[in-house]
Amino acid sequence: MVLDLKSDVTGSGPPVVVLHGLFGSATNWRSVARQLSGAHEVHALDLRNHGASPWDAVMDYDAMADDVRHYIDRHQLQNVTVMGHSMGGKTAMALALAHPDRLERLIVVDIAPHSYTDALSSYTQAMRSVDLMAAASRTEVQRQLQGLLPDASVAPFLVQNLVQRNEHFDWRINLAAIASCMPSLVDFPAALKKRRFDKTTIVIAGALSDYVAVGDVSSFSPMFPNLQVEVIAGAGHWVHADKPQEFIAAVQRALER
Repeated sequence: MVLDLKSDVTGSGPPVVVLHGLFGSATNWRSVARQLSGAHEVHALDLRNHGASPWDAVMDYDAMADDVRHYIDRHQLQNVTVMGHSMGGKTAMALALAHPDRLERLIVVDIAPHSYTDALSSYTQAMRSVDLMAAASRTEVQRQLQGLLPDASVAPFLVQNLVQRNEHFDWRINLAAIASCMPSLVDFPAALKKRRFDKTTIVIAGALSDYVAVGDVSSFSPMFPNLQVEVIAGAGHWVHADKPQEFIAAVQRALER
């Protein structure tokens, strides 16, 4: 079932649709959207089971790509650039392969179209283990998460998904669906690997990230024959947060190609 995704829209000009990663939301991309808004109409989307968008038990790349395709059609966007980070990057690639006519250009941020080892189920387990009914503050929730996560530094990012409902805290993301669909989220649809997106595809990778290693570039072929790769020195997986100025410059170069 296709879902009507929520979005933050800013600026004017040729449209750029931005797709966040797992556990993220459109709000994570406000700074990027603001910097691109002088020359582009930026649509930062909340993907299904995230942010303010609807929840659904199905969460795979075919369904998420169809949500984005529906958003593009509903808003009558033309000559669209779709940019996605991590899970959003896989969603963007799935959309480009399934509906190449909807995109003018594809920007993929630090992810490749292949299967990864599941390193993220521990995040959902930690978030579901926090006693939100008893938590008195966001600081307390973050402190509990830091004690449960293999990497405590991720806790502040995850706490951005915390909201207050009826005098107690709750998560605004569908942790049950994410947990049950994790095998699909770390994979990439096999059927799409037989398709091609012939238009410009730019991969922006973090030099310190292991998500797009040198050997991973070959996994884009032959699906994305018009491929260009730009590596940002000193950046990890969250390229846009680690090196914001360099990232914006790379995106602007991509939008001019």
